[in-house]
Amino acid sequence: MIKARINEIEVEVPAGTSILDAARHVQVKIPTLCKHRDLLPTAACGICVVRNKGGNKLIRACCTPLEEGMQVTTHDREIVDVRRSTLELILSNHPQACLTCGRNGECELQSLAADFNIPMESIKRYVKDVPPDCSTGSIIIDFQKCIKCGRCIQVCQDMQNVWALSFLERGINTRMAPAGDITLAESPCVKCGQCSAHCPTGAIVENDETPAVWEALHDPAKICVVQIAPSVRVTVGEAFGLPPGTNLTKKLYAALRRLGFKAVFDTNFSADLTIVEEASEFIERFVHHRGALPLITSCCPSWTDFMEKNHYDFIDNFSTAKSPQQMLGVLAKTYYAQKLGLDPAKMVVVSIMPCTAKKYELSRTEEMYASGYKDVDIALTTRELARMLKQSGIDFLNLADGKADSLLGDYSGAGTIFGATGGVMEAALRTAYFYATGQKLPKLELESVRGLQGVKEGTVRVGGAPVRVAVAHGLANVEAVLERVRAARKAGGEAPYHFIEVMACPGGCIGGGGQPYGVDNDRRKLRIAGLYQDDRDSTVRCSHENPEVARVYADFLGEPLGPRAHQLLHTRYTARPLYKR
Repeated sequence: MIKARINEIEVEVPAGTSILDAARHVQVKIPTLCKHRDLLPTAACGICVVRNKGGNKLIRACCTPLEEGMQVTTHDREIVDVRRSTLELILSNHPQACLTCGRNGECELQSLAADFNIPMESIKRYVKDVPPDCSTGSIIIDFQKCIKCGRCIQVCQDMQNVWALSFLERGINTRMAPAGDITLAESPCVKCGQCSAHCPTGAIVENDETPAVWEALHDPAKICVVQIAPSVRVTVGEAFGLPPGTNLTKKLYAALRRLGFKAVFDTNFSADLTIVEEASEFIERFVHHRGALPLITSCCPSWTDFMEKNHYDFIDNFSTAKSPQQMLGVLAKTYYAQKLGLDPAKMVVVSIMPCTAKKYELSRTEEMYASGYKDVDIALTTRELARMLKQSGIDFLNLADGKADSLLGDYSGAGTIFGATGGVMEAALRTAYFYATGQKLPKLELESVRGLQGVKEGTVRVGGAPVRVAVAHGLANVEAVLERVRAARKAGGEAPYHFIEVMACPGGCIGGGGQPYGVDNDRRKLRIAGLYQDDRDSTVRCSHENPEVARVYADFLGEPLGPRAHQLLHTRYTARPLYKR
């Protein structure tokens, strides 16, 4: 432990703690732009400078460890003036477009400029005229708004191991761009949106499709229906000042009806459906030896894209089950439309998702048109939904609770934990255990697959046989898991795992690239806790026990993995080049 003083306040922290983090222990806030709690310090912005007594220069708090006996001053006239001058320099290369920026009101640079009372330009503004990159349809890069903090590059290269973004050129001409100066769509980008989630400004944002949704809602010829993803219910409240993890499921149902949607569905329902198909697939492979092991989950479109580009030797291991978003879309335009006598050609299916990659998923392959139409028409992020609710004039937090449409709305606790890392695995094993043994899993909570450790491993005995599982979240953590499998293959031995879950975003969907800003592990834990509480509060906690799922199979789909289920609920994969030409 290290003892020191910060602003004459005694602090004791473990050795190696940065001055920035030590200051937080005594409620001293040192401003910073480049440092994010998820990321290693880069000292790129220079805003966090402080003074150590006896030192002859200002030091950067984010990357300087606190040392025994230090006497640190974080705020005095000179330090504040240096910070203000640094901000003025950053602003001199930044456009004055706050009122039309996607981060207006939620921009870290904007907030700091207000805190330091910078009322006018003191340095001549120089902003290069560079058009934005809108090539992916999911994420937009506005190069003019980049402050060269390096967060997005560190996320893309280190956290996600994608390497779509890098710094180009040097000195005053340094800029962030896709490697090789190509478009983002031509790069290895998997549209996960973690770059946008960690960007402090509006330089990287989701492609805002709310105008298209408003247009559809105002068109009397359209039948607009909507679905909400598992994690959205415990994150959307943050946009309205509520603590992370606050469950607003029923208020979301009510608000979406107020917006004008003719039907409100819950993606938790189709998460249950996904589990029934995926657990059946696992039993086919594990018990009946029909198919390759390990089985790897496939509901994350960023992971699917990453696998097809980087790990296509695992295509035979991938579950062919579509994601819950796509399953609900195809059922809305087939089963639901038939039940109510609706023309699917007039239906507009909108999904509220935590993820920018869900926008990309809508156009992945012809199988996303299994209904004969585009199964899901528009995918909005949680942030886009929050903006729509604020525009609408609805007093969201004071709405009376609403209900989902029962045909595609009832869900089990297993469906809701889909939104957390390890949740898909836990839900699938609850059902797979029943399919293999005819009995309920003795303990439904599988602690070995819970938590924020990058790779989690566990063993569950199913019918007397051990099922070895692995869970990885954050794409950089996937490599170690897959390499273990490859090594076993090469040696001719048994695979180290039977079942693998991968989520591209740290924490799973609760940490998705389209969630409210400010994510870190403290916030991820609270969001996950909200989902687990919803599971505990559920009367039905296993997907195969959801009576509405059973009804869909009896009325329409037939049996799991049957011909109609396979036609509507399954997809296929293909190897893709890492770089598009």
